[in-house]
Amino acid sequence: MTSTATPPAAPSTPPATDRGGGPSTGLVITVLALCGTLVSLQQTLVLPLLPDFPEILGTSAENASWLVTATLLAGAVGTPIVSRLADMMGKRLMMLVCLGAVIVGSVVSALSASLPLVITGRALAGLGSCLVPVGISIMRDQLPADRVGSGVALMSATLGIGGAVGMPLAGVIYRGFDWHALFVVSGGFAVVMFLAVLLIVPESRVRTRGRFDYGGALLLSVALTCLLLPISKAGAWGWQDEKVVGLLLASVLVFAVWVPMELRAGQPLVDIRTSVRRTVLLTNTASILIGFGMFTNFLTSAQQLQMPRESGYGLGLSVVATGLALLPGGLLMVLMSPVAAGLIRRYGPRLMLISGAVALAVGFVLRVFLHGSLVEILLANAVGSIGTALAFASMPTLIMRSVPITETASANGLNTLLRAIGTSTASATVAAVLTMSTMPAGATGAETAVPTLGAYQTTFWLGAVAALVGATIAGFIRRPVRATERAVTPGEDLSPERHQVKAEGTGTELIVRGLVTTDTEPPRPIRQAVVTVLHPDGRHVDWGRTDGEGRFALALPEEGTYLVVASADGWAPQSGLVRLDERGIDRIRMHRRLTLTGVVTDDGEPLPGVMLSLIRHAGDYVATTHTREDGSYELGLPPPGRYVLTVVDTERHRTRSRAVQVGSTSATLDIDVVTGAPRERSTA
Repeated sequence: MTSTATPPAAPSTPPATDRGGGPSTGLVITVLALCGTLVSLQQTLVLPLLPDFPEILGTSAENASWLVTATLLAGAVGTPIVSRLADMMGKRLMMLVCLGAVIVGSVVSALSASLPLVITGRALAGLGSCLVPVGISIMRDQLPADRVGSGVALMSATLGIGGAVGMPLAGVIYRGFDWHALFVVSGGFAVVMFLAVLLIVPESRVRTRGRFDYGGALLLSVALTCLLLPISKAGAWGWQDEKVVGLLLASVLVFAVWVPMELRAGQPLVDIRTSVRRTVLLTNTASILIGFGMFTNFLTSAQQLQMPRESGYGLGLSVVATGLALLPGGLLMVLMSPVAAGLIRRYGPRLMLISGAVALAVGFVLRVFLHGSLVEILLANAVGSIGTALAFASMPTLIMRSVPITETASANGLNTLLRAIGTSTASATVAAVLTMSTMPAGATGAETAVPTLGAYQTTFWLGAVAALVGATIAGFIRRPVRATERAVTPGEDLSPERHQVKAEGTGTELIVRGLVTTDTEPPRPIRQAVVTVLHPDGRHVDWGRTDGEGRFALALPEEGTYLVVASADGWAPQSGLVRLDERGIDRIRMHRRLTLTGVVTDDGEPLPGVMLSLIRHAGDYVATTHTREDGSYELGLPPPGRYVLTVVDTERHRTRSRAVQVGSTSATLDIDVVTGAPRERSTA
């Protein structure tokens, strides 16, 4: 029987168990969450000193801004690459590599007094951004099912507290010590976390095998650099500057080359097909807007508190006092993490993502009207922090429920990258809006100008709109469908060839690897086939896509009988109830090729030996064949879409073309070259 499967629910994870005397769950969560704090510290530690760095390093303000830009670019470019390597080579290993890069970068910055070397150190430290998606993926692999949500929520929340702690900490260190001490402290923290990860966090054996996509990594790095660099520097260069326009156009062109290349790759750096699945695509799109709102809230709060009292809305706080004032908002995000995890378990991540985005928007609206005192500003900021905590805890959960278990680090890396694009855009937008409307800093008409209250209110409205649009997009994510409690009738049997498959036990999960091939001799691998595993009652377990050699990997919670469904373009789906244990899954032979068939006639008489050519409606060539003695023809069914089938009778210099709509079942199209009368029908 023909079967289809849509994975709506979360991948099954094993119950809490004692991992053979290994580290406690709470200790693993703590270490990974502290790694998230290190990431946000790296991003905010130098922000309070940016006005002083031109004098310290003997350079211009624009050049000094590269201390932030280099970190941003290195983190954005490195995140998808490191995340993919984590899926392939080991997640703890790549966390140690990233922490090592932070340590080396901190040492370079701490021992340097020249701008190029300090920028180099900051770029190396930027690779710390990769710790968050990899750490979240480790939580999915290592934690019991009832602790994954709280762990992910806590790690997401640490981004807030790290940002809040970074500003006052930087001010205190700078006032009490030399500026080099900033990097000594951050490097020392990274050393502690390196040892903690090495000693406490276990290595996951949930991995994807194969070759790394070097070409895709290179092109994506170029495209991201060309995209994020002009966004980051637009405030200094101007949006109409030739460099900004040229780099943005170059980014579009490189992405236009990269996307088709990833679609053709057997083992792409970023699985475009998975990324455009409805839940993943909408979650990632919403994350850009919510990232924009989150950073706008943080940035404007810090700036507003430091504005002079003469502005009419500022409080004139120092950097240290500003950081201490914002610290409760960061702590609130941490305190919200168990609440967010509980709400996600009860109501689902989709609803919590919408609720978080709406709460963030409400916080911005409150900030438009509440600016008369420190309490009012912090109250509005706290509402935004609660919304951010809910949204940031929900996004990784939605992503991990919608991608193969063996690709969770890559998928979370892409989500983190898109959030970074949102924060970068927020930084450039806030700078542009606040400089459009300024006024003298004091009543005496001082030369230094500050943004007007109206400029801040415009920024708040932009943040509210971004958050609401993000909530609207999240509203289109499909609600999870509960599996019905009924037995599933098995379809076609899967060909048994156990010697072709390897299965691995991870201690808590069974990693099953196999092949999808044709039933010809010799068998040929089928690329981009999808293999889905469900419990017999319909609950989703995992799914995977085959690479260029037809290989796939699936993660199962335990041994048992599962429903296995395989599908591929041009082939009839196959399914079966299969006992999966340490011996692995059977190799899947696809033996029902879907075809486009028919008969070509000449005024009703069969026409043998004529050529037929199939092209896409857009003009791309697909295939060519010739009719048999009885005028019949057969073509492998192409992917669903609109095509044109042309008959060419070269002896009589005649042609006849007919449009054909290809679906997911075999089809028949008869053509008469004289009358042109087609007869199209579909067959199962």
